Amino acid sequence: MNPRFFEIADEGRIQCTLCPNNCLIAPGKFGACRVRTNSGGTLELPFYGRLSAVAIDPIEKKPLYHFHPGASILSVGFVGCSFHCPFCQNHHIAHDTSYPTEMVSPQQLIELCEQRGSFGVAYTYSEPIVHLEYVLDTAAAARQRGLKNVLVSNGYINPEPAEQLLDLMDAANIDFKSWNPAFYREEIGGKVEQIKRFIEQAYDRISLEVTTLVIPTKNDSLEEIESITGFLASLSPDIPYHLSAYYPQYRYSIPPTPASTLRELAEAARKHLNYVYLGNVGMEETNTLCPNCGSLLVRRRGYSVSVKGIADGKCRQCGAGTSVVGVDESE
Repeated sequence: MNPRFFEIADEGRIQCTLCPNNCLIAPGKFGACRVRTNSGGTLELPFYGRLSAVAIDPIEKKPLYHFHPGASILSVGFVGCSFHCPFCQNHHIAHDTSYPTEMVSPQQLIELCEQRGSFGVAYTYSEPIVHLEYVLDTAAAARQRGLKNVLVSNGYINPEPAEQLLDLMDAANIDFKSWNPAFYREEIGGKVEQIKRFIEQAYDRISLEVTTLVIPTKNDSLEEIESITGFLASLSPDIPYHLSAYYPQYRYSIPPTPASTLRELAEAARKHLNYVYLGNVGMEETNTLCPNCGSLLVRRRGYSVSVKGIADGKCRQCGAGTSVVGVDESE
């Protein structure tokens, strides 16, 4: 374990440089994430390798629809988070570091990955970035063994550590919670410009997808979604975008997102992006269609997935390219 991403400040304090919170941590105190602490004037990581969850998940659960569709991946979670979202769906691990954890070293995790026949590791459930040292150590070991690395994150990270992270990741799904700076600042404790900057840093280096949890009265306007998808399209119209239905969680009691709202927002998003998906809407199909000819590329119903129309990375029908990677074309 090698603590990184900090500087020595004055009066025994340290400056954490991992994320844009840039916490100035006094001796014996923790940063906003509650997992990075000042011990005797240096950074310590008491939760390094402490995993709150280990499971095999469909890759679509991340959600990633354009990266090895239909495959399963070893998924690991932690405790702590750089945000304090009042609607957090994993608040029991994100906001409570007393949640039971198990020590799993990077090498043990890679061995477990191979034992379970997974093609890689997904760093997910709570916020993996606040455990970046462990993620980097594990991801480097995974890459040496020919395994893939997947990030599911809020994307809140400073540019230099982001470079190290992106060098080892193969795919990511990033939460884009709102276009509104006040929502990020007041509800979440972050800065939306930093999320945009990380997406700009990542989009052409890894297989990137983006998700917005649509919360009624908070971020469900057409203008909001048009702004987010317009920004993503300015980078690439082929970035897959997921509009996910909210359900009351943690400190929010706002009623769930109507499916009709998601469908209306999806129509607006499709003005800008070629691949738009709905999440948390039951068992209706969420298929991938060729943006050129409209033919079926990948069929999905829940976590039942079949690749129907891709050969050599192209649409079987019209020959247009597709952003879906890692396809099993044996069907």
